Amino acid sequence: MNRTTLSLIACTVALAAVTGFAAFDPPAATGAGAAGNATERPVERTGLLCPAPSFSDIADTAYTSFTPVTQGAGSGGQAALEAAAEQSPDGKGAKGGGKKDKPVLTPKPPGSPAVGDTSGSDAPALIGTADGKYAPGWTVQETTRIAAGTGRGLQGVTCTPADTDFWFPGASTAEGRTDYVHLTNPDDAAAVVDIKLYGKGGPLKSAVADGITVPPHSSEPVLLSTLTDDPQTDLTVHVGVRSGRVAATVQAQDDAGGGDWLPASADPAGSLVLPGIPKDATDVRLVAFTPGDDDADLKVRLASPDGSITPAGNETVHVKAGMTTAVDLGPVTRGEPGSLLLTPTDDAVPVVAALRVVRGKGARQETAYIPATAPVGRRATAADNSAKGSILSLTAPTGNATVKVTASAGSEGGSPATKTYTIKSGTSQDISAPAAGKGTYALTVEPVSGGPVYAARTLTGATDGVSGFTIQTLPSDRGLVAVPRAEQDLSVLQR
Repeated sequence: MNRTTLSLIACTVALAAVTGFAAFDPPAATGAGAAGNATERPVERTGLLCPAPSFSDIADTAYTSFTPVTQGAGSGGQAALEAAAEQSPDGKGAKGGGKKDKPVLTPKPPGSPAVGDTSGSDAPALIGTADGKYAPGWTVQETTRIAAGTGRGLQGVTCTPADTDFWFPGASTAEGRTDYVHLTNPDDAAAVVDIKLYGKGGPLKSAVADGITVPPHSSEPVLLSTLTDDPQTDLTVHVGVRSGRVAATVQAQDDAGGGDWLPASADPAGSLVLPGIPKDATDVRLVAFTPGDDDADLKVRLASPDGSITPAGNETVHVKAGMTTAVDLGPVTRGEPGSLLLTPTDDAVPVVAALRVVRGKGARQETAYIPATAPVGRRATAADNSAKGSILSLTAPTGNATVKVTASAGSEGGSPATKTYTIKSGTSQDISAPAAGKGTYALTVEPVSGGPVYAARTLTGATDGVSGFTIQTLPSDRGLVAVPRAEQDLSVLQR
């Protein structure tokens, strides 16, 4: 008798489409015939998680949702953002009452940004899902203005998918700092999370950082200073998920210097790129950590508009294994925008890193963070841009690159516009986005040819006379998934 099953290629395509919830761009093809062994398809389902924006009663938060137009995407689908059950920072139970009656925004079809807002300290974390045409490259930005108090200024974060492993160099438990790690669980089962802290002398003792339970469809803010009795100016936080998965982001707030979100660093690697240091930065601090057993020696370079230079007095940095290392680079950009490049001086040792960036001085200073990031890949997307408050930084560390940048239609109308730029090898360029429509718009960055490109977007805006800013790096927007090609059709089995 004949027994007919799905062909191997059909199974592969179906599985790739279904499991595209947290899909990513494929690596560059290597070797003869590599490009012919896989094809790319738009993801059919994705999820994003946004942390609770603030504990301040005077916080105002704007959300922007955008899905870029992706060739080959389906015609149906939908996207939604729903409130998570939020635990209060004092540990006295749920905050925000779970789901709100009205969502902060309703996402629009591809090519059109959607905006919404909320205010106060009871704004919950959000759990977002998108499928069909809404899924490929779906991006949500959360931007908060706080007029006064701890963390005052402009705070911004790109909502992220769930994962199981996160590194945050650049956190702190020093006096004057109030740093939380926000854990959000999108699934139907509880997640169990371990938090490890590493200071300048190595691991810190903690009796309460292991086995933190995050209930289903909820978010848990954990104050880092409650996890250790040893205050540390510079701290590396490792979040490891023992069971389930979560989204994790650190909210770093300073009594004197404002605050911002500190996203996770890119996975440990021998070479790192930290893009988008503003030209008027008054102080830059590098925090690095190597999770392995070997020390790392790194060459430090600044990619400027005219080429790569070595910061005087900071040519190299030595990172001891298991210990957090911090280096003050001062006003390293000296009036020109730049990106920091870290490469091994000898043998490559995996490292994670982030920058603490300060603009202004005294009572008018504000702080933002730049983690090491992955390259743009096929495409990256930045939501929540405005005509006067957005700066896009592009870096090509190892080769000339041609990049296409598209500004979407605005939230209040208009048409998309595209420009192409050439970034010379070893340089970092701040570019003016192409003219877009009215209101809030999105930017997509697509490399056309050449070497890898790294990107970051800076938002600026004054809050009670203080010039606030926030920086978001732009890795891949996870719009495509690689589907292997089958060499042989095994659809018919006989016996």
